[in-house]
Amino acid sequence: MLIVLTGIDGSGKTTAAHALVDSARAEGRSALLLSNHAARRRMSLLSARFGWKVAPRVSDFVETGVRLFNVLVNHVRARQFDGLVVMDRHLHCQLALRQASGLRRGPLLPWLLKKLPSPDLHVHFDVDPRVAHHRVMARGTDKETPADLQAFRSAYHSLPEFDGFVVVHAAETPERVLAELNRLVSATRKEPAVPHPN
Repeated sequence: MLIVLTGIDGSGKTTAAHALVDSARAEGRSALLLSNHAARRRMSLLSARFGWKVAPRVSDFVETGVRLFNVLVNHVRARQFDGLVVMDRHLHCQLALRQASGLRRGPLLPWLLKKLPSPDLHVHFDVDPRVAHHRVMARGTDKETPADLQAFRSAYHSLPEFDGFVVVHAAETPERVLAELNRLVSATRKEPAVPHPN
């Protein structure tokens, strides 16, 4: 079973991904966590440290390359794993970042999304950008402005793929978010197969 989690920075998706995998393992089920990061946080920290001003197209080029590599490798790993696979982020994240930066979607990522195996469940963590900003500042590992997070959130909502996401309101406590994730996973696992027409 393949689950994809997406959401803006500070939405709690990575914390929830770890908790979901730990919860499944605690129940005796096989579970694997795969991260489709784009080295965005590292680039942001390096830019701040050295005072670099990186153009959006340059950032997108680097981030897309790193994320694309991780997504392709992780889909191979997911195919070889028998159990629950949780992917933290996916190509949709890069498409939303492009939208937020005023860049075009381009043909490659949408084409790949159609070719790669579809997740059994795509959960999007939706949260007020002000809450997300408070969380980002509290962890102290990267910098995001409320305006950046609002643009990122709006970009996610504008994706053509967004209607296929299951939205979780991520301002709740981690325990409640985990309970909702487990409920969604259980419901997805129990869905009856759709009969093929004769």
